[in-house]
Amino acid sequence: MKQDVSFHKRVNAREETVSTELKKSDFYFDLPQELIAQDPLEDRSSSRLLILNRESGEISHHVFREIIDYLNPGDCLVLNNTKVIPARLLGEREGTGAHVEVLLLKRREDDIWETLVKPGKKCRPGTRLVFGDGLLKAKVLETVEEGNRLIRFEYEGIFEEVLDRLGEMPLPPYITHKLQDKNRYQTVYAKYEGSAAAPTAGLHFTEELLRRIEEKGVKTAYVTLHVGLGTFRPVKEENVLEHHMHSEFYQVSEETARTINEVKERGGRVICVGTTSCRTVESASDENGQVLSGSGNTQIFIYPGYRFKVLDALITNFHLPESTLVMLVSALAGRERVLDAYEEAVRERYRFFSFGDAMYIE
Repeated sequence: MKQDVSFHKRVNAREETVSTELKKSDFYFDLPQELIAQDPLEDRSSSRLLILNRESGEISHHVFREIIDYLNPGDCLVLNNTKVIPARLLGEREGTGAHVEVLLLKRREDDIWETLVKPGKKCRPGTRLVFGDGLLKAKVLETVEEGNRLIRFEYEGIFEEVLDRLGEMPLPPYITHKLQDKNRYQTVYAKYEGSAAAPTAGLHFTEELLRRIEEKGVKTAYVTLHVGLGTFRPVKEENVLEHHMHSEFYQVSEETARTINEVKERGGRVICVGTTSCRTVESASDENGQVLSGSGNTQIFIYPGYRFKVLDALITNFHLPESTLVMLVSALAGRERVLDAYEEAVRERYRFFSFGDAMYIE
């Protein structure tokens, strides 16, 4: 990795729009609770697929595996190969036996992690925690931004192996069913551990479908963005421009940067799988749309008015009302068109959120 681009794109759409106010309520839509998918489908690629043409507003309905028919030889599919860690730990406060839940957010150094702790008020600096009958112990060091806690873990052996034994997948709070197979909250191409949530648009791909896509002459390029909870934090301010995005680590290899840039030069399209892949390539690009290899942290916040430099089309899931993710897809296709498509998806009983159906914006 020759070039560190951490400072390149701590960009958000404030640079791209003259608007001084964008209302959170403008991105609200009514979603029946029963449309929130609780379990993954047995066959990943059998999800439904809504295709939205952002120029005409035309909508059509498909099965996800038919996405191959909308990809052309010479296009490039960009996928996020981050791997979700079993970041949810259930334990107790030492000495009291009181229940505690710890969610690992970001490794700060060695055995020190930034975490989200419940109940937080009872876990002041100095508090000791125990997990798995003492297989894993921890000490709360300090309280940091947003009330998160820095925790130092103590254990014997290899931390990742202990975590794999004790930890649970950190499913979003709107999923209440217990996940039977941990691998169903991973993409089939997950490689580098570090995420607190899955890049869910990628969950629809099977190894067979990816092989067929490559055989068609479509390039595949992999980026890494470790998904933090900041992506999913609710927007609290009514004026969207006042929302603060948390930083997330990303990495783009020289091979990936070269592949994407060559595809653009030859007139092919860059199609991002998921908002995380989108945010990575937009963060790692210069003003001319050239993707630069390197690693860094991004706080990019994309909302209507933003000018996309790299992305041409997007495969994504259906997102929460008033979320930063709905704002991102609205930046690509227009708020009214996106909300119309979401209304259509509700009418057609599409499945929403992490284990739900997919949308392709072309």
